[in-house]
Amino acid sequence: MEFKDYYQVLGVPREADVDQIKKAFRRLARQYHPDVSKEPDAASRMSEVNEAYAVLSDVERRAAYDAIGQGRRQGESFTPPPGWDEGFEFAGGFGRTRPGEYSDFFSELFGHSAAGRRRGSPGGPRSGAGASMRGEDHHAKILLDLGDAWQGVTRQLTLRSPVLDGSGRSTLRERTLDVKVPVGVRSGQRIRLAGQGGPGLGNAPAGDLLLQIEFRPHPRFELEGDLLVAQLPVAPWEAGLGAVVSVELPDRSLLKVRVPQGAQSGQRLTVRGRGLPGKTPGDLELEVRVILPDATDPRVRAHYEAMARELTGFDARTAAANLN
Repeated sequence: MEFKDYYQVLGVPREADVDQIKKAFRRLARQYHPDVSKEPDAASRMSEVNEAYAVLSDVERRAAYDAIGQGRRQGESFTPPPGWDEGFEFAGGFGRTRPGEYSDFFSELFGHSAAGRRRGSPGGPRSGAGASMRGEDHHAKILLDLGDAWQGVTRQLTLRSPVLDGSGRSTLRERTLDVKVPVGVRSGQRIRLAGQGGPGLGNAPAGDLLLQIEFRPHPRFELEGDLLVAQLPVAPWEAGLGAVVSVELPDRSLLKVRVPQGAQSGQRLTVRGRGLPGKTPGDLELEVRVILPDATDPRVRAHYEAMARELTGFDARTAAANLN
């Protein structure tokens, strides 16, 4: 996927204010609108202009785009890093677009963000004497270590919310909250903090803050729903003779796992109820990986040579075929 420089598309500097962006959009719309333009690529150019304006005219989209676009160039290869929008607080989300309306680049950034939700519903009349309206729900994404789901933790979270200053330029306002993360929290789950969203109008209550949970990549474990998956390295004699080995779980507790006699690389061992904790805990699935000692060690080489001499009837290819 290629990076899109929306500032370049509209021909404005990165520090452009709202009025500059509007003027640039109107000028380009007059130039490329298919109803009036004679340019052969008017439709595609107009689509690019519309997409750039949809991002840069929206204070929330623009703040998120600016955060990830620093130092990037138009057309360069681009993949959003995991958790790129962590810590951004959005009031009501990025809004809605029709499927296929904009490019894959736009959809990757804004199509399924934690902030891309429907705006909060009103709590009363919008205008007139005594107007009352519930505050908008705010949304943010937070990244946790996988072990946090085993322990339950309280995390201090700094959120940045984009706002317009007096000159019409976007700036970030920060606030810090303590968030209690329950044991067994799932990726994609949302924690609701009542009254921490946008202020209400009149006597109406404030909206809520919805925090979407995601986990940082773990060096050894992956989660598939509540199923915890990892590789289990074993020595050849542990696999051949059977053994009881220790597995360190994401919360650093140790679990004793029995490796059956004759275990083969790729074989999966399931430990019931030792996956993601919860009311109904998930399972732990371990894929056996037999690790061979290094034959450059003279003692190891002597053992390999002895096996080669004494196990002449063993053919690994035939044995593997018989396993299938």
